[in-house]
Amino acid sequence: QVQLVESGGGLVQPGGSLRLSCAASGITFRNYGMGWYRQAPGKQPELVASITRGYDTNYSESVKGRFTISRDNGKSTAYLNMNSLKPEDTAVYYCRAQYFQTYWGQGTQVTVSA
Repeated sequence: QVQLVESGGGLVQPGGSLRLSCAASGITFRNYGMGWYRQAPGKQPELVASITRGYDTNYSESVKGRFTISRDNGKSTAYLNMNSLKPEDTAVYYCRAQYFQTYWGQGTQVTVSA
């Protein structure tokens, strides 16, 4: 059974930092491209960052320079380091694993508010 479990969300003040983790099980993690998406209330889902199995990364313009995606194949875990957080970063963040099939985590809430 494939599971992607996100953690690390929470409430943070503007300008603060959070680190999200996505722990995978049931897949050969090193084969999968990993991505972080987010969805704010009333808005379409947005691809925030992605990392290929070759460690190539891509970011949305809205987070470039503030967020960093990484992966640890030994721990079957992907990470999203988020710095200089803004209220508009408030959303549910989901991780996605993609190879021949696509799998999603259950999401973790990030709230940026004073």
